[in-house]
Amino acid sequence: MNGEALRVCVYCASGPVEQKFIDLARELGTEIGRRGWQLVSGGGNVSMMGAVAESARAAGAFTLGVIPKALVHREVADVDADELVVTDTMRERKKVMEDRADAFITLPGGIGTLEELFETWTAGYLGMHDKPVVLLDPGDHYAGLLAWIDGLSTTGFVQQRALDALIRTTSVTEALDACASARPEVTLE
Repeated sequence: MNGEALRVCVYCASGPVEQKFIDLARELGTEIGRRGWQLVSGGGNVSMMGAVAESARAAGAFTLGVIPKALVHREVADVDADELVVTDTMRERKKVMEDRADAFITLPGGIGTLEELFETWTAGYLGMHDKPVVLLDPGDHYAGLLAWIDGLSTTGFVQQRALDALIRTTSVTEALDACASARPEVTLE
């Protein structure tokens, strides 16, 4: 590719969560910045979404926030983002995030985070993009969901190839190293 910084899209919670999840988001943001990469996020400055963006910026990362008009006040837009894109719809938001990212990491979250994960994972599996889709789940937040999804393969509803399209990790380093596979010329550290 062209040697530009790797752009990592992070999906995560924007609502109230335990401190350990905020800390995970901060650790991820700090590491993205330390590696000289860029962050693509949902454009809010609250909860995990705000923590990952704030820590990435503090570590020197360029941050792109993408937020739909309807959420500008609800999630309190990240006005400190290096670039803030305000879209008309949630679908447009996800399209901009997908187009502007080289890789995706999903942190613990709720139904909005799951929706983003499933859409990105499915698009990768169907060949609509060839970007790494990484699940960072150090505390087994998604254990029940993943067990259920794994079980779908035994009934034929999910092919092993689809399961393999999701890279499951338990540490920030492991997740970011998986993202680096999107751009082999990008160094791991």
